[in-house]
Amino acid sequence: MSGFSNGFSRDELAVLRRLTTPHRVQSFLDSEIGYNKELQGDTCRSPRRVLRDRLAHCLEGALFAAAVLRVHGFPPLLLDLEAVRDDDHVLAIFRQNGHWGAIAKSNYSGLGFREPVYRTLRELTISYFEH
Repeated sequence: MSGFSNGFSRDELAVLRRLTTPHRVQSFLDSEIGYNKELQGDTCRSPRRVLRDRLAHCLEGALFAAAVLRVHGFPPLLLDLEAVRDDDHVLAIFRQNGHWGAIAKSNYSGLGFREPVYRTLRELTISYFEH
C-alpha cells in the first residue's frame, strides 16, 4: 500500500512488505518471533517492539499480524476468544475470496493459523473450540 508508514521506519516497512500473504505472516511469527512467556497482562508490545525484540505472546502476535495485513490492504481486524478457565486467545483475522482465516501466535499448535475456508466468523471461531 503506497504512502502507508504509520510510524514504521523504512527498514521495518521493508520487513512488513516482504510478508505478502497471510501464510508468510504466520511463517514469520512461527520462525522469527519467539514466544513471550510473560503474563499477557504484563506486556503489550507494539508491532515495532515485536520486530525489535523478536518476542510476542498471542495478543502481541495478533497486533503484529494485523499491522502487516494493514500494510497489504486488509482491514486490521482482531478477534478475542474469551476463555472461562483459561487465557483468552487473540487472532488477526482476514478475508480472502469471501472466506475467513486467521493468523495467531501461540505455544499450542492447535491454536495457530487457519486457512481462509470458513464462510462465517462463527465457523472460524468453532474451529478453535476443541483446543
